[in-house]
Amino acid sequence: MQRLWSPWRASYIASGVDSQAEACVFCRIAAKPDDDETNFVLHRGEHAFVVLNLYPYITGHLMVVPYLHTSEFDSIAKEISDEMMDLAKRAQAALRNVYSPSGFNMGMNLGSAAGAGIADHLHIHMLPRWSGDTNFMTTVGESRVIPEALEETYGKLRDRF
Repeated sequence: MQRLWSPWRASYIASGVDSQAEACVFCRIAAKPDDDETNFVLHRGEHAFVVLNLYPYITGHLMVVPYLHTSEFDSIAKEISDEMMDLAKRAQAALRNVYSPSGFNMGMNLGSAAGAGIADHLHIHMLPRWSGDTNFMTTVGESRVIPEALEETYGKLRDRF
């Protein structure tokens, strides 16, 4: 039997946090600028912030999140969506500079039916991709192998914003 170690998840498991029962995780992060390193916030703008995904699909998986708690992309003010897109561009540039990926996935899942894990607070996902990085473990074993700890990813990307 092989073991896949993911020690960075231990604190979450030990906390007993139930994401459905707790207040919005993005709103909690937004309200605590003094905890940016603990929460893996890479950058704070006027209307949105950039944060690492705590449960990444791949190394470097980050998100652009508006401070405004809403699930509706089509109703946010232009200055919010503009800043989100500008931050997504900066995120892509930072990921390209640090990881030299072959491509990127960028997207939003709006609503639980569309696959949103946090459906009540919209956010943009940005993921670096490499040729041949498709991980069969997700399909076969419902597991992902992430070769880098979040702290290391944060350290590499923090100064790029």
